[in-house]
Amino acid sequence: MKTLEITKKILKQYNIRADKRYGQNFLIDDNILENIVDVSNITDDDLIIEIGPGLGNLTSYLLNRAGHALLIEIDNKMIEILNNRFDGVNNYTLLNQDILKVNIDELINNVEEKLNKKFKTVKVVANLPYYITTPILFKLLQESARVSEIIIMVQKEVAERMVARPKTKDYGILTLMVEYLAVASIEFIVPNNSFIPAPDVTSAIIKLIKSKRYNVTNEETLFKLIHASFAQRRKKMINSLESTSFLDMSKHDLETIFQKCDLSLNSRAEELTINDYIKIIETIKL
Repeated sequence: MKTLEITKKILKQYNIRADKRYGQNFLIDDNILENIVDVSNITDDDLIIEIGPGLGNLTSYLLNRAGHALLIEIDNKMIEILNNRFDGVNNYTLLNQDILKVNIDELINNVEEKLNKKFKTVKVVANLPYYITTPILFKLLQESARVSEIIIMVQKEVAERMVARPKTKDYGILTLMVEYLAVASIEFIVPNNSFIPAPDVTSAIIKLIKSKRYNVTNEETLFKLIHASFAQRRKKMINSLESTSFLDMSKHDLETIFQKCDLSLNSRAEELTINDYIKIIETIKL
């Protein structure tokens, strides 16, 4: 039975509809589901974490490939549906939790202890609720030492911001933070008619492979610099940093730092690369 037919059957059987509170749109295109699993390169040695499995449409494809899947679902209504749909399937663990309130690595350890198995790779593969994409993404990138790859569906415009180049309108805080923490690539575009109900936006599958390509003495200060630089992105970056009182530095101090870094005093935040931001941090005597 095709995913669209299964979805309609489940919705009718349980008398439910997509819950706007959780940003639910049910993915029903089998070609897209197959493609997500393909670009995720899932093997038996992988533990797959799916955030917000919902009715289990993507889950069914993941369970066919993964050694084990950890499903984290906040919606109580979906728990019964998932347990019933995958009754008899033994390679998943289902938790009724809020992803933003859990310790991901602790959950991974718990699964490994239960199975008496250490997974070679932990990947997140999910269709994230668009309204909380960014906080979930940074939780995965910054808080988890075990998650190495993230393959997620996000709003197309958000995906474009993650891979934007300097001196473009999409280039900003999200771009720089993602580039510092991972190697990102847009895998393919997902039209809105791939869902029921159809969202108002086009979606994209983006893959992020976590990476420590950059060596920075003080990451926290780097992140503060990036945020402060874009606080007033139309201003010259030095003026924006001065107006946000970045490290209580005077305009003269900031100009001195920029000169030492061979950066124009007229530079705007979107003109600088991640290496330029790192150079500024390393030049400042913290």
